Amino acid sequence: MSLFQIEKVSRLRQLVTVLALCCMAMAAAFTHAQTGSNPSGRPSLAPMLEETTPAVVNIAVIREQRVPEAMRFFNERDLRRFFEGRPPEGGDDEEPPVRRSRGAGSGVIIDADKGYIITNHHVVNEADTVTVGLQDGRELEAELVGSDARTDIALLQVEADNLSDLEFADISDLRVGDYVAAIGNPFGLGQTVTTGIVSALGRAGINRENYEDFIQTDAAINVGNSGGALVDLNGRLIGINTAIISGSGSSAGVGFAVPVDMVETVVRHLERDGVVQRGQLGVLIRDYTQQMEETLQLGTDDGALITQVMEDSAAEEAGLEVSDVVVQINGAPVRSSRDLRNTVGLMRVGEDVELVVYRDGERLEISATIKGDGDEVAANTGQEPEDEPEPRATRFHGAQLQNDDSEGIRVAGVRQNSRAWAGGLRPDDLIVAVNRNPVSNLQEFNEMVSDNSGVSALSVVRDGRRLLIVLP
Repeated sequence: MSLFQIEKVSRLRQLVTVLALCCMAMAAAFTHAQTGSNPSGRPSLAPMLEETTPAVVNIAVIREQRVPEAMRFFNERDLRRFFEGRPPEGGDDEEPPVRRSRGAGSGVIIDADKGYIITNHHVVNEADTVTVGLQDGRELEAELVGSDARTDIALLQVEADNLSDLEFADISDLRVGDYVAAIGNPFGLGQTVTTGIVSALGRAGINRENYEDFIQTDAAINVGNSGGALVDLNGRLIGINTAIISGSGSSAGVGFAVPVDMVETVVRHLERDGVVQRGQLGVLIRDYTQQMEETLQLGTDDGALITQVMEDSAAEEAGLEVSDVVVQINGAPVRSSRDLRNTVGLMRVGEDVELVVYRDGERLEISATIKGDGDEVAANTGQEPEDEPEPRATRFHGAQLQNDDSEGIRVAGVRQNSRAWAGGLRPDDLIVAVNRNPVSNLQEFNEMVSDNSGVSALSVVRDGRRLLIVLP
């Protein structure tokens, strides 16, 4: 046998060995999940599922809606008017007809003693009746304890004996590639189990108005799986299935679950108050990036950059300032604005928090007490221009600028759909600094922005308060 042939055989043996080890590892992973013996000797999730699936329920909802007069055609009243020339008995005060629609979803029993069941807000939203179907065939009427649209979580309660519930997993060490199983009621067919892996962690951007930190999985999730369980191979709950991305409306291998740590926090709010009374720090924030650090030199490569501090807010009382970068909250890292928003948004009013921020390159520890004042302050608020004025002096990313007697640059107008508008710049804003360097006239401003190839961070005074606007 030639040297080439020997080398080829050796490589083939190595490949066979690697494949065998991979198969053994997968078999070991599934076998490790068993909670009982399998007479056939085949790797199986059946023992784990036999313990887990009784805690996953089917949910049927009925919504009733009065039919508007304009949408009614030939009903009994119309026919009597036509044939008899008179309305039916009861006069014109007869109740309008009711249209009933049905929906289906899934839920997870999380406390057998209290009868608590978690599902999605969108499954039970505006439902007149909610019926829970158990694996043993029982059907129970459920009461809505509370619901939260921003996390898409709802808490139901039923009265029944001999319920099974799921234990919450510790997902602090959850990793991409971990095996998972999705259990639910797809297309109203009845309880169904699919398997896959954790495809990604910390997914967001599906609905930017919501609080998002999704677990992404390739386990098949379809319509009706909403509110069902995503479990690990030990049968512990790691998330509540809530959404899919699909062009056809069916599974494309991209499903999302609300992580169980967020679910647990929301449940505490709903059990106590029926709603989530979100705390407010009182800041507008955006992601701080390495590209910004190259220009602003604040002392960190990531975090949540404070662009505005609200009057009489918890942030103002604590001493937080525009251009501070929050990098920790209660010891947990803050790598983006979403991290800070998700954490603060699930805190109780009156709760104390410890923040670590960078200010002008210095690391500071700041304590704050969370406040709550109803609706959140929306970003990028400001006066919308009625008619765009003619350019006065210079144009900057869709904004018209002019010198101002108060030692700054006045924004005379902003074109909608421009970069300046999208970044938050508004008419009548007063620009007083560029990239933390004071500016008093257009000549200085033009020199600063022409020399800057990166981001432009504008310090702006609006309605007597300072804020930071970052334009890429």
